[in-house]
Amino acid sequence: MTELPLPVVVPRAEDFDKIARLLALAFHGGFDPELVEVDRGIFEPERSLLVRDGATTVAHVGAFTRDLSVPGASVPAAHVTMVSVAPTHRRRGLLTGLMRRQLREVRDAGREPVAVLWASEGRIYPRFGYGLAAQRLIVRCQTTELRLPEPTSAAGTLRLDEPAARQGELARLYDRVRADRPGWSYRDERWWGYVLADVKALRGGATERRVLLHEGPDGVDGYALFRTKEEWDGGSPKGEVRVDEVVAANPAAYLALWRLLLSIDLTRQLSFGTAAVDEPLLWLVNEPRRLGAQLADALWVRVVDVPAALAARRYATDIDVVIEVSDDLLPENAGRWRLVGGPSGATCTATDAPAQLACDVRSLGELYLGGTGLGALAAAGRVGELVPGTVARAAAAFGWHRAPAPMEVF
Repeated sequence: MTELPLPVVVPRAEDFDKIARLLALAFHGGFDPELVEVDRGIFEPERSLLVRDGATTVAHVGAFTRDLSVPGASVPAAHVTMVSVAPTHRRRGLLTGLMRRQLREVRDAGREPVAVLWASEGRIYPRFGYGLAAQRLIVRCQTTELRLPEPTSAAGTLRLDEPAARQGELARLYDRVRADRPGWSYRDERWWGYVLADVKALRGGATERRVLLHEGPDGVDGYALFRTKEEWDGGSPKGEVRVDEVVAANPAAYLALWRLLLSIDLTRQLSFGTAAVDEPLLWLVNEPRRLGAQLADALWVRVVDVPAALAARRYATDIDVVIEVSDDLLPENAGRWRLVGGPSGATCTATDAPAQLACDVRSLGELYLGGTGLGALAAAGRVGELVPGTVARAAAAFGWHRAPAPMEVF
């Protein structure tokens, strides 16, 4: 483990204001008391590591205790967050030391087989074994250029309301849909309070957040969280709809929500920053290129315990393969592992049998949510095929019928 030039402590709850000021400094934001109170509600001091230089807070890394949806299952995952170093203390090994210590502590605790994060810069985290496991689409479009099909079945009812007033219904629907969507994280009461908080400093000149609900025969089966922003071009309306999330249990609810979002009076623009790479909207609009979708990174996954992680998820087809894994930071992961699994479950055990595939732990993270193709990693030289034909046989198993999708930045 890297020795740090300054002492590391586990902070107390009352240290959060200083941590928040460090984050504001590192990410070029302001210290907003309302936002700080919202963030304080999800802070887990016992899962944080703090570096001080005298009385000054100069580096920090934290984690949230949440479950993560993975192909066919839900697993405990350390949701790594609030990683920051003061500008005055860069290039001293503080980030490296904190990230390595955090990984070691997660591994030693033995509860979470993977860690997951959003990266401020993608080049930072691969050196700690994190791999890009889920991408996203950023949609920015002119709504006047798009058309959606007419409903093919009897429409449900659309209603507008305040999100907090419908939290229970939103939570039940979210849990129902989350089971089939890798990349979504479990939300308890605390997290729903955080997600639905509507801090003025984050509105960017737009309205308060609203919820659009779709009610079918069995109740609420779809919702969209969004806000609008007034804008005029001379005497013509040019308002914007800013979509935060869309959750639907069936195609009819999904179509109804988007038909309204794309046709709100006095708006001509729409933005949606966390669309999935297989977002159904791409196959509904009359001209997909008019969505202006741009690909961006989203979730980075670090496999902390190889056998536990690989056994925890499900596989699209039957698989029986020996993988040789290298891991410079957690040597317990290094070695040969036999993965036997399929749609109903999996086992992963150490073996002396000859390896058929070879990769580093970062590649396992990239494969873990089913969104990165094994064939693509092999073509990039990131996965070695030691027995000809293994990639072709194993590639389908690591995939999944839905792409992993981001939901909220944590």
